[in-house]
Amino acid sequence: MARAVTTRRKAITTAAAWIIGLLIFFPILWTILTSFKTEAEAIADPPSFLFFNWTLENYTVVQERSNYLRFLWNSVVLSVGSTILGIIIAVPAAWSMAFVPGRRTKDVLLWMLSTKMLPAVGVLFPIVLIARTLNIFDSYILLIVVLTLINLPIIVWMLYTYFREIPGEILEAARMDGASLREEILYVLTPMAVPGIASTVLLNIILAWNEAFWTLNLTTVRAAPLTAFIASYSSPEGLFYAKLSAASTMAIAPILILGWFSQKQLVRGLTFGAVK
Repeated sequence: MARAVTTRRKAITTAAAWIIGLLIFFPILWTILTSFKTEAEAIADPPSFLFFNWTLENYTVVQERSNYLRFLWNSVVLSVGSTILGIIIAVPAAWSMAFVPGRRTKDVLLWMLSTKMLPAVGVLFPIVLIARTLNIFDSYILLIVVLTLINLPIIVWMLYTYFREIPGEILEAARMDGASLREEILYVLTPMAVPGIASTVLLNIILAWNEAFWTLNLTTVRAAPLTAFIASYSSPEGLFYAKLSAASTMAIAPILILGWFSQKQLVRGLTFGAVK
């Protein structure tokens, strides 16, 4: 029998959750506030929190200096493209591991997850050489493939966890009705797994959108996403904190809005199967 939660304990837990949430969100809030300051106010000591001369000058300068919409479009193409490719590969892989497991299934899953521990810089040079040899450096196809590969272990793990919660008897019934493997995955498994696939898609889009190491090292102009847009405001002349904050705010705004409206799906996908 579950213990009743006292009002005091609930209040303490709620207050602690709000404090932790505000601490996590504070750097983002500070970046947004700094974007409305002048360069002098951005580096003032002591800093001003709300009482300063609010200005849109930084956003105007950023818009005039950079083609924001081009960087935004590149980020959309790379994040959505890598997510679609990852889902196409991960759904059959997760299906086979969940419903037709072998003796080495868990070993394969652990090995896939262990690849996330590999230092990215260790494979940067070979990938750059391959990209230049194939003449695909600074292209959509290169970034989409690389972003798919680095996020594929997480996609497979999330889908595998979700698929394991689906009763295998349903798939067996579909086979008895004459469904082929393709029909079983497309018309039986996938519709039942839509919530899990949706949360996986959302998380992968966020991960691909925020990826900086590969997008900065494998692009120059044509396929440069918003991470390169932000980095362009760090120059040898110095850091222009107000303009850098304005560029950062413009870069994170779309993904913040997406995360806000899809937070329930994200939480459900990340915690599914954690509590029985």
